[in-house]
Amino acid sequence: MIIDTASHNVIDLLDLQLFNKDVYTLIYRLTLNLFFTTIIIRFIYYPRTKRKDYLFTYYMIGLITFFLCFALKKLDIDIGMGLGLFAIFGIIRYRTNPIDIKEMTYLFIVIGMSVVNALAKKQISIVEVLMLNSVVVLLTAGLEYVWLLKHETRKTITYERIDLIKPEHYNEMLADLQERTGLNINRFEVGNIDFLNDTATVRIYYFDDEQSFSDYTSNETD
Repeated sequence: MIIDTASHNVIDLLDLQLFNKDVYTLIYRLTLNLFFTTIIIRFIYYPRTKRKDYLFTYYMIGLITFFLCFALKKLDIDIGMGLGLFAIFGIIRYRTNPIDIKEMTYLFIVIGMSVVNALAKKQISIVEVLMLNSVVVLLTAGLEYVWLLKHETRKTITYERIDLIKPEHYNEMLADLQERTGLNINRFEVGNIDFLNDTATVRIYYFDDEQSFSDYTSNETD
């Protein structure tokens, strides 16, 4: 009894609650959010890209976004909620190399689902929340595996045979690029031309689903 009284005095002093019914709400919302984000991240995104670094990013950002929104909603501070969400979406830039538009879209999906699952109130029924999550999952899976089965990607290379960059040598240059890279190239574009060093910047386009090739330089700017 003395220990219980002392613990309650400490809790009152810290202005905290040991337990309330919102714990059950947190467990339900967190389970729901992890279930649907796992489908998006692990079973739709990862089988197509095999990029484990983004698995870590998506899971942690989704989880932190969820907890931040859940905590801000309990505080019921509109200004704080707005600033918090602004900060969340601001981290997409990362202050590092820009990420691909596809990876950024998945990041936006994970953040958006986490926000919805954390902020849904009594005005939105459980069935509606389930429908919202299900539509996002089904649409993402449909676009990834059905409608957009072939994904055209690109790479920028430095090409030294500037004698072939003339339009009339297009087919010859295409054959040379395919032989050197081993890729079935759909098309290519000639960018900057450096006559001093006899080189040109060439961007090649190919379907990465049909051939195995490293994509570590895909984070490139125009």
